[in-house]
Amino acid sequence: MSNELSAIEAEIEETRERLAVTIDQLLYRSSPKTIVSREVASLKAHFVDSTTGQPRTDNILKVVGGVVGVVALFVVIRKVVN
Repeated sequence: MSNELSAIEAEIEETRERLAVTIDQLLYRSSPKTIVSREVASLKAHFVDSTTGQPRTDNILKVVGGVVGVVALFVVIRKVVN
């Protein structure tokens, strides 16, 4: 009986440790600093090749083209309205 209780206590302690580690991981993943750094790294990876460090001009040109297109659209709409 005592052996059985100590085995159950050991199992409870192991479960408690696993839960503590899981909670720590969740807290780390959901912290604002971690989220921001993860998103910044993702954004940098979109515009800079991680292996060579060279800019990805195709992605940069797509974004610049989109911005120029939106600005041109606003200019045209403004001229039509006035």
